[in-house]
Amino acid sequence: MRVAVTGAGGRLGTSLVKQLTEATAVHEVLAWDLPVHNLDDPLSSRRLVTLHRPDVVIHTAAWTDVDGCARDPELAMRRNGTAAGEMAQACVDAGAAMVMLSTNEVFDGRRTDGLPYRPTDCPNPGNPYGAAKLAGEEAARAAYGATWEGFAAAAGSGETAGLVASAAPALAIVRTAWLCGLPGLDFPQKIVAAAEKARGAGQTLSLVSDEVGCPTYAPDLAGAIVALIVEWSRPGGRNLGGIHHIVNTGRASRAEWAREVLRLVGIYVTTEDVPLSSWPRPSNPPPWGVLEPTPLPGGLLRSWQDAAAEYMKLITRRTEAGR
Repeated sequence: MRVAVTGAGGRLGTSLVKQLTEATAVHEVLAWDLPVHNLDDPLSSRRLVTLHRPDVVIHTAAWTDVDGCARDPELAMRRNGTAAGEMAQACVDAGAAMVMLSTNEVFDGRRTDGLPYRPTDCPNPGNPYGAAKLAGEEAARAAYGATWEGFAAAAGSGETAGLVASAAPALAIVRTAWLCGLPGLDFPQKIVAAAEKARGAGQTLSLVSDEVGCPTYAPDLAGAIVALIVEWSRPGGRNLGGIHHIVNTGRASRAEWAREVLRLVGIYVTTEDVPLSSWPRPSNPPPWGVLEPTPLPGGLLRSWQDAAAEYMKLITRRTEAGR
């Protein structure tokens, strides 16, 4: 396969490029990022797909600044909605499959029954970032000729009959949540920095206790996506089109995640639980952002705690090497 990755320099894109390069089923990896691929350019996707003719495009490029999206919903819709549709249409016209990355924020997080969101649950975004990502999902499905009802029902099952036109390639929408990993400054790194500052000042560290989600490690998510497209390419392999929820197993509040991170790196500081409302911001994150993982080749991902342990060892080594 020739596989292209948009947003190749980002948190997920970096892991994808690395793992695709190591996959025997992939003979070429195309790493697309700025300035070659520009979400603000309506012709950018078509130029790249037409020129390079990939077999699969993994579309991770997005504007992930959720507060920025809230301040400029029109730009958010351009980058996360319209641009995704343009990429999907370019892939369909070139006969390429597409994996589109989406988010738990297509749900408003207002449910109170304690159940995780399934791919068959009807989306209802609660902020401009989620609304734009959902628009991107809808535009991609429209390009591939897939209905939401059939598309969601096929999630994780490998049953794609009726989802796309008979000769069309497959589309997979992968929703994830609370992504962490290098590069970039993510939640665990911010918590470590905040804890060190609070400890140095003799202050208490406030942690949000009523926002719950699924911490997900970028290399683990990348591995699951690579396994998905390798299964696609295998002779007699399943067509894994549909909606997939891919997260590390388990759930945690922001406070629980933060305390586990601090335990792993050995930072001891006084903490207190506070509500999400204590931190006014332009965007409204879903207070309940838990996704139910869908079965994929290779099974479910490991627990978020195990992933955090590996990640914090990496962060600690990098910190010590930099001293």
